[in-house]
Amino acid sequence: MSKPSLAIHKLTSCSGCQAVILNLGEDLLTLARLLEIRHFVEGGLCDPDAQVDIAIVEGSISTPEDETRIRRVRDQSRLLIAVGACACSGGVQALRNVKPSADWPAATYERPEDFATLPHSSPVSALVRVDLMLWGCPINGRQLLAAVRSLLLGAKPVLPGEKVCQECKRAGHVCVLVTRDAPCLGPVTRAGCGALCPATDAPCYTCFGPAEQPNCTALARQLLDRGLPAAQVAERFVSISAGAEPFQRLWRQWQIPVREEKS
Repeated sequence: MSKPSLAIHKLTSCSGCQAVILNLGEDLLTLARLLEIRHFVEGGLCDPDAQVDIAIVEGSISTPEDETRIRRVRDQSRLLIAVGACACSGGVQALRNVKPSADWPAATYERPEDFATLPHSSPVSALVRVDLMLWGCPINGRQLLAAVRSLLLGAKPVLPGEKVCQECKRAGHVCVLVTRDAPCLGPVTRAGCGALCPATDAPCYTCFGPAEQPNCTALARQLLDRGLPAAQVAERFVSISAGAEPFQRLWRQWQIPVREEKS
């Protein structure tokens, strides 16, 4: 009996989530035993047109090539998993969606005319049907393995919906929002990272996307009361998970105070 097949694709991204897969160590061998990996360029396997049972996609839709490729990947796979903040929300690239970005390519590249980009960076789900989203910048490798095992057994993966604050409390970390007035977004961010940033006395940056029922407006007012300028409060929510709807909604609601402050 043949094993289910897997392809790992990259769109516009830093490849950080694929680096997590490569760094799984023995667990990567476990993944290879469970599945026949047919395409994974970073792992030395190149067959982008392979028909597979599961396709893992990293990266956002940021170029015309991305649009064409993601539709082909969807046609070639039975299940599609979007992994990482880029694939789930547009990622850091989605800053172009909320910032004047026309001059960025010329400031970055010597020949910007050689690069074809879209005016917006979009999550994979904006163009094709996605069966599962695994957030993170980068993803949690153990969470990915657990999700794949569940899918192979025909079960729906159970993903955390609680907030980073719960992880902080369990680990005994001191709250950087309360004790340092740091602009921490842990109260509205999905758990899964192990509260990595607060563990190092740094605020949360929304790497794992919005938690269940995030009260973004209440947190934004808390940050404003702590002296953070309104422009920075709004921009804080549209950084790593820039395309996530609850964060986008907060950004849109706060455009008026941001404009007033900048005028």
